[in-house]
Amino acid sequence: MRPAPAPRLKRRTLLALALAPGAVGAAPPALVAAAEAGDTATLRRLLDGGTPVDTRDERGRTALLAATHANRIDAARLLVARGADVNAKDAIDDSPFLYAGAQGRLEILRLVLAAGADLKSTNRYGGTALIPAAHHGHVETVRELLKTKIDVDHVNRLGWTALLEAILLGDGGAAHTEIVRLLLAGGADPNRADGQGVRPLAHAEQRGQAAIAALLRQAGARR
Repeated sequence: MRPAPAPRLKRRTLLALALAPGAVGAAPPALVAAAEAGDTATLRRLLDGGTPVDTRDERGRTALLAATHANRIDAARLLVARGADVNAKDAIDDSPFLYAGAQGRLEILRLVLAAGADLKSTNRYGGTALIPAAHHGHVETVRELLKTKIDVDHVNRLGWTALLEAILLGDGGAAHTEIVRLLLAGGADPNRADGQGVRPLAHAEQRGQAAIAALLRQAGARR
């Protein structure tokens, strides 16, 4: 009889092993620290000296993700130009693309989109970059993402689309109202219900979001 195959290790387990103290190929912290500080001179020196562009810190962050966290646009531009992986995820499934979308890092988002961001990539909640952008009210980020072929009706693990998150987690103010308008104009289904079968219009009315409810009705939403 053949021996039973060894169990596959999950990506996070492999990442943890790779980042363990003394692990072969563990990332030197200098590159990540320089990226987070926006120190482009040090970044150039390290990269020219042979430091791999996608080395990671103890959190699994590449230098580009650290630059994205700190909104260091010049550092991000340099790293992207040197071939940094815009889709490389850390230990909690954030990537430069996903984090830039979620947190409204618009200039970095444009850089990573131009460098081949994976529009189907999802975060730890199973959502694309568009969903948290809508949730957090990042109007220009949503506008930028809707210029791409991103799935406007992607459903995350909570059972929510970007349209539902803009309503359920938004405040009904000007930013979230504009995001709802953009999503509907971008082809979002106004009748795509949540996991409990409740449609966007019902949620908007329950929350007193009159302007959003009006937009939904104009788009053919049913309660």
